[in-house]
Amino acid sequence: MSTQNPTAVRVYLARVRSALADLPESEVEEILEDVRPHLAEMEAELGEHPKVDALIERLGSPESYAAELRASGGYPPRPAEAGDKTTVLKVKTGIGGARFALWGLVFAVGGFALFGFAAAVLIRVEPLLGLLFVAPVLAISVVHVVRRGVAPIAELPEVVKLREIVGSFHKDRNSKGLNYFRTLKPAWWVLCAAVLVVFGLLLVLRETEAVLLLPLMLLAAVAVVWAGPKLKGDRRLLWLAVPISAFVIGGMLGGAGAAVDLIAKRSYGDNSYNTPNNHSNYGYGGNPLLMYGSQDVENIYAFDGEGKPLTGIYLYDEDGRPLSTTRYACEKSTGEKRKIGDDNRYPRPQIERGVQDGDGNRDGYNGYRSYCQEETEVPFSAAIPKGAPVPPSSSVPPPSSPTQPPR
Repeated sequence: MSTQNPTAVRVYLARVRSALADLPESEVEEILEDVRPHLAEMEAELGEHPKVDALIERLGSPESYAAELRASGGYPPRPAEAGDKTTVLKVKTGIGGARFALWGLVFAVGGFALFGFAAAVLIRVEPLLGLLFVAPVLAISVVHVVRRGVAPIAELPEVVKLREIVGSFHKDRNSKGLNYFRTLKPAWWVLCAAVLVVFGLLLVLRETEAVLLLPLMLLAAVAVVWAGPKLKGDRRLLWLAVPISAFVIGGMLGGAGAAVDLIAKRSYGDNSYNTPNNHSNYGYGGNPLLMYGSQDVENIYAFDGEGKPLTGIYLYDEDGRPLSTTRYACEKSTGEKRKIGDDNRYPRPQIERGVQDGDGNRDGYNGYRSYCQEETEVPFSAAIPKGAPVPPSSSVPPPSSPTQPPR
């Protein structure tokens, strides 16, 4: 950067210096030395001989930029700012749009984190469809920031107050912990990109339809690596990097929760039944549940050779392991269906639930309380094929060793 003629960066920094004039001169010089390379790089991006207004559009006014430097460095706010309310509200035009852009970013951060968490827990694409409700708000906020810059937003009362709070928590600018986390910023953007790529690949492995989503994940990974290091020089990029970071944080928390849940399920032991999709299915207390295809079996009915239903039977496999399913019962006090455990005794009562009015009528949904009833009758009849062999009772060998007593 040439120092022979005043440039946009020099003019901008002169105003920043004036806004920091209450600080010790050595501290001001250190602050300016930190930001000067970023401003010079931005000046080069804006082309030959850019105007100060171009920098203001990208960074906000020098005064608001100086206030951000104070907050990030842990310095107290400028004394004039505490009593001069006109400084805070000097940009009255477009204040509604600035506030929408600010809270649109906050809304997007919450939405991206929430749906990223849900998608990671389920490892499915469907939760990501919720981002369709968040994206329009974020898009409108981005348009406003691109057109108007961050200056109106930096001068909102809530932003000024936030800077004061942040500054009060970081009074010691030379804090080792704070400086250490600052050095981790480049690694964070790389980590975000890696998580996005891995998450996209996992979704593709789980659902082939997710291959359409993979390019968006890759694009977001490239965007966060590009925008992250430039945040200090262009605050508008916050509207890109921060929602992606929130998505990554939500996804990592959801993935951690899913991993803990998977480890907890597998810790019950090796006596498990696997479905055709190679997924172990466990019930109450860690007992393996009986599956038919890919569906849980909740009840089993057995009939003799004459088509008469059998009751109180116990089922085992060839190794003597009980073929268990989840047993439910009615909660008499609340009329709700509740799980009471797993066992291999069949058939079990069918649970009928609904609502009824004061006269006990169960038709329609004008009822005032719910009911739960256990039906013990077999809900169907079985047609046993004629001529089916019926072994005599004497030919049935007794069990070698009972593995579960009758209940």
